[in-house]
Amino acid sequence: MSDDIHRLLDALTAAWNDGDAAAFAKLFTEDADYVTYFGARMEGRQAIEDSHRALFEGPLKGSRLGAPAAAPPLRKIRSLSPDVALVVTTGGSGLPDGTADPGRDSIMTFTAVREGDGWRFASFHNTRIGAP
Repeated sequence: MSDDIHRLLDALTAAWNDGDAAAFAKLFTEDADYVTYFGARMEGRQAIEDSHRALFEGPLKGSRLGAPAAAPPLRKIRSLSPDVALVVTTGGSGLPDGTADPGRDSIMTFTAVREGDGWRFASFHNTRIGAP
């Protein structure tokens, strides 16, 4: 399970870095819930694809996901059942010029589920890492 979910996380990063909204969304279940760091909620794979297409063609064109700029790296996978896992991870993003911004470091929570053809994310929640 763990290796499959690590590959799923890596595929998510690769799809973002390629600016491929369809590949990004395909990693989520049809009815996935996706909550951004500022509280916007998307429901379903198509909404995730549409919103990310607009981002990848607009304000986040050329942005890159990677390790957090300042926060400690974290990738924790906890099995809740043979077909469900809780994933908590940190990451960061850089602008097209390669500049890493510690203000963009995030901690993310995913629910990964095993479907007939492999693992997908059923939920995602992103929170910026900051001082209390």
